[in-house]
Amino acid sequence: MKLEVLADADAVARRAAAVIAAEATAAVAARGRFVIAVSGGSTPWAMLRELAKLPLPWPDVHLMQVDERVAANGDAQRNLTHIEENLLAHVPLPPGQVHAMPVEATDLDAAAKNYIDTLREVAGSPPVLDLVHLGLGADGHTASLLPGDPVLVATADVALSGIYQGRRRMTLTYPAIDRARRILWLVTGTEKMAMLTRLIDGDRAIPAGRVRQESALLLADAAATTSLDRPQ
Repeated sequence: MKLEVLADADAVARRAAAVIAAEATAAVAARGRFVIAVSGGSTPWAMLRELAKLPLPWPDVHLMQVDERVAANGDAQRNLTHIEENLLAHVPLPPGQVHAMPVEATDLDAAAKNYIDTLREVAGSPPVLDLVHLGLGADGHTASLLPGDPVLVATADVALSGIYQGRRRMTLTYPAIDRARRILWLVTGTEKMAMLTRLIDGDRAIPAGRVRQESALLLADAAATTSLDRPQ
């Protein structure tokens, strides 16, 4: 894993957007499309706002979700709501290339299987995403891979978590994440210091520490890296 330390969360957001833009350009040139999966969180919303300012090959971009809360369309807790507000309202990404997790379905198990089919249609079989963006929870979770949840041992590419902070979640699992050509971590804030150290050390006792590190770039702000006892 490569670590880049930036001044603050805004700098992390700008750098992340630049990385995504470069990866998109390279992917389209090499394979004719760019398939990205994004997570939620305040710094990612800033990243998406910055991304909207950059010249991406939008006609060839496919946007997937890393995870999503089970909630109604337009709910303020839905990651999709923020993706729409911060990115989709500002860029010419074809609506048919926005692949939202179907969390409004009555049969969630069937919906998860349908999203696997969507992944295969867009990114091959098995699906290989060009870039997966991840965040880090203060409890060590990433995506909706939650401490102690059965979702941690799921083998299908998409699974459902138990209730976490009042909601069930649909999430990509380790197999889908680990096949990605690039994993982009965004970690900001002093509350992430302890878990950031464990993530960098590959501590498999936390969910984030189980993600494959070989293709990962970790962008962190100075606040999150305060306790790192290693040269930057």
